[in-house]
Amino acid sequence: MEESSLAAESQPKEVSARWDPDEACRPVIDDAPVFYPTAEEFEDTIGYIAKIRPQAESYGICRIVPPRSWIPPCPLKEKDMWENAKFSTRIQQVDLLQNRESMKKKSRGRKRKRRRHSRRRTEANAASETDEKFGFHSGSEFTFEEFQNHASTFKESYFGTHECKEGSNSGATNNKRWEPSVEDIEGEYWRIVEQPTDEVEVYYGADLETGVFGSGFPKALSMVAKSESDLYATSGWNLNNLPRLPGSVLCFEESEISGVLVPWLYVGMCFSSFCWHVEDHHLYSLNYLHFGDPKVWYGVPGSHATSLEQAMRKHLPDLFEEQPDLLNELVTQLSPSVLKSEGVPVNRVVQHSGEFVLTFPRAYHSGFNCGFNCAEAVNVAPVDWLEHGQNAVELYSKQCRKTSLSHDKLLLGSALEAVQTLWEISLGRKTISNLSWQSVCGEDGVLTKAIKRRALMEEERLDRLPICWKSQKMERDFDSNTERECFSCFYDLHLSAASCNCSPDRFSCLKHAKHFCSCEITQRYVLLRYTVEELNMLVKALEGRLDAIEIWASKDSGVVSIDYTSKCAAKKPKLDQDSKSCNPMEILPRCPVVEDKVNMNGSCSSSSHVSSAVVQSGSQDDHNDDQTLVMNAEAKVEHDCSFDLNLNCMSDEHESKMMDVSDGCDNKASTIEEVTSTSVSNQEKARTFEGNKLFGVDLCLPCPASNVPSISSSKTEIVDTSAVNVSMSEQRYQLETLSPVEPLNFGSVMAGKYWCSNQAIYPKGFRSRVTFYSVLDPTKMCSYISEVLDAGLLGPLFKVTLEEFPGEGFANISAEKCWEMVIQRVNKEITRRVSLDESGLPPFQSSQSTNGLAMFGFLSQPIVQAIEALDPDHQCTEYWNHRRMQQHSSVPSCSLGAPQTILFGINMTKGQNNPSVEGHHSIDEMQLVVRRLLKKANPNPEELRTLHRIFCSESAESRIACAELIEEMQRNVDNRKQS
Repeated sequence: MEESSLAAESQPKEVSARWDPDEACRPVIDDAPVFYPTAEEFEDTIGYIAKIRPQAESYGICRIVPPRSWIPPCPLKEKDMWENAKFSTRIQQVDLLQNRESMKKKSRGRKRKRRRHSRRRTEANAASETDEKFGFHSGSEFTFEEFQNHASTFKESYFGTHECKEGSNSGATNNKRWEPSVEDIEGEYWRIVEQPTDEVEVYYGADLETGVFGSGFPKALSMVAKSESDLYATSGWNLNNLPRLPGSVLCFEESEISGVLVPWLYVGMCFSSFCWHVEDHHLYSLNYLHFGDPKVWYGVPGSHATSLEQAMRKHLPDLFEEQPDLLNELVTQLSPSVLKSEGVPVNRVVQHSGEFVLTFPRAYHSGFNCGFNCAEAVNVAPVDWLEHGQNAVELYSKQCRKTSLSHDKLLLGSALEAVQTLWEISLGRKTISNLSWQSVCGEDGVLTKAIKRRALMEEERLDRLPICWKSQKMERDFDSNTERECFSCFYDLHLSAASCNCSPDRFSCLKHAKHFCSCEITQRYVLLRYTVEELNMLVKALEGRLDAIEIWASKDSGVVSIDYTSKCAAKKPKLDQDSKSCNPMEILPRCPVVEDKVNMNGSCSSSSHVSSAVVQSGSQDDHNDDQTLVMNAEAKVEHDCSFDLNLNCMSDEHESKMMDVSDGCDNKASTIEEVTSTSVSNQEKARTFEGNKLFGVDLCLPCPASNVPSISSSKTEIVDTSAVNVSMSEQRYQLETLSPVEPLNFGSVMAGKYWCSNQAIYPKGFRSRVTFYSVLDPTKMCSYISEVLDAGLLGPLFKVTLEEFPGEGFANISAEKCWEMVIQRVNKEITRRVSLDESGLPPFQSSQSTNGLAMFGFLSQPIVQAIEALDPDHQCTEYWNHRRMQQHSSVPSCSLGAPQTILFGINMTKGQNNPSVEGHHSIDEMQLVVRRLLKKANPNPEELRTLHRIFCSESAESRIACAELIEEMQRNVDNRKQS
């Protein structure tokens, strides 16, 4: 893609220079290849680019000539546009593109930052910098008609006009004007650049935004009636469609970045130039010449980009000494002849009207126009570009250069899309699109290699950080609405970022995390979208490991590719926040799903593996339940979960708030007991603080998934059965008569209060099938698909659809209300058919007899076990706290009360809520106990510091350590009593 820079406004000088054919400096270089796709090959744009890449990439540039039948209409030629639409221009001093003195006034080190939605180079030479650096001045505005007249006058004046003589090389008749050939113009152009004798200034209408000015291709949105233009409006070669074609990873970028995803127009005249440059992020570019005189291009393969840069610095040392980033400004030429003498391969392309020019990643290119013409260009990124794009962002980081887009977003979006297609292929769903993604996967696939390389980089950078840095899960919308970049090098922070409590809105990349501020290390933290383990699992999925494919496919990331035929913008990527996954199919028994059984007379035995679900008033899906056991009076930390790199142990932010309920229960509360195995929790392994000892004893910390009591206070939830809408008999009847629920996808557990209730966990991406009366014909039973979607801030969105008629759907933020809608629809249809005197209709369905959770499968024992296995870290704290309360309440004798902490046989919490109760301990009494403890233990200074850190820290790990220490003390006391 050609670009040029802009500076202060001025006017071009009168044309005084003349053509000097005797001093022509036409470079002697090879021509780049030309390709002629067949009509069939031309149908697949990305596929054809991939087909010619092995042959063309070594040239850096090539020409593509469409089939003769492909002649798209050009809206720019319409009368109104041609005569009235005005565009801005720039004045180029062609004789100064290579041979000029350095500017004496120079502001060293100035960095020009670009915004996300505009290209960096357009802002490179601002008007205020006119006197500081060489640039292209702003010129007059023209219509196409006016500019064509000006360009023709200039060309005729410069080359002279006379009637052609017989036998001339032009082959024209005596009645036609003589026109200089492309070779003539090329020779003169490089004479002006290399050996200028006169000033030559021309206009160039460059970088015109098609989103504002209009495109040279027809657009589907602008056409009311069907016409022949439809073929071209939807064509992949229409540059408005190209960037987001299937197979181009730019489809995962939701922003309309002008010049990258939105094409630019270029209106040229003789000698108007585009100087040596590479595309932003080393992207591919495709340029189409709508009409006019030819455009001459020069290309250098990406493999020799460094050689070109070295050659230019060698031959233009003063310019580069004064402006090291000179090549980013697009205002400097260097003759292909000079580059060739330095061993840099340069290839020529002469582009004619109706032809394309394709440039490859990091291929430097430049050129000029032979006369009045109009071209359009845009970027594209086939999957093979990802390797080059990674190199680009690493280079930009070293140069402290702003990025145009998020490379990691494109990379992860591509990987997740590929995993989904691999999952579909494993299910036997093979489509052209799926097979295309499959071709870039496998152990040697370009996409697999790109992800593997990025995961390794992330792991190495994390390993360089101090091990005591805390790491937190990055919020999914961390960079959705705000551009996140490193404060130092502008590296994009989509995958990871570092920050400090002193500046929570300021971030750095992992490479510059240590330079962020001077605060204590304990104040620093790292945000990770995915852990290294998750990234490595993603690599395995792309390599073809079915278990890894299943895990990642079930995550349902929400990254949406844009189909250019139906959408104009991408949805925000919504990535998972679950930290661990396992294969639920290993837990499910290989037998039909059995109905949940309701035991109204369950015992309260301490040895029972039965969990009791306390019946509450109101809906179990209520998101505003202020009686939730998980939350205590402490403020909620902003991030959903965190883990300490020093401990190598994952912990949910809410786990520190688990309540320790006294070993007893009040049988006045009505309960429904669900037969639920606790084998999952029994399989969880303990993790420890490595090297942390107190009084010579290791502080062993079970994984947060274990039943860890908290030292924080709690309140007992009061169970009120008077307002229960669904009776026990109705619940029992419903569960006994419900058809088995078939799980289809268990999804992935999400952290957050909306993603679970005290009765169930709602995994994102969960899908199940159940049979029920059809809303279309209640005389028949049909299959319904129940699923849990991500509704963003609203949490889970429950959706039920008819499997055979997906258009018939019901959605709500409550699973029960969702099925209530189904029942209402069934009853409505029954009513309608009764009015028509139809027979064989079922009785009206009662919403009280159909439990929405059960219809989803959230009360089915095998499904419950599988979902629980997805949450080994117990992120769904409301659900797990309720489970623990049930387990504690199953112990016989005594009633529910406040949690008790007993130290050396003394009940430290007795009477806390009632100071008048006998046995209440004063502060002095508590201090006395602590002093005796310390005196008896006789700790050394290091142990005292460790103890102080544990008791003073607000982290979840310290709370767990404290609770474990108290439990260990209590066990020692109990053992002594028994002995």
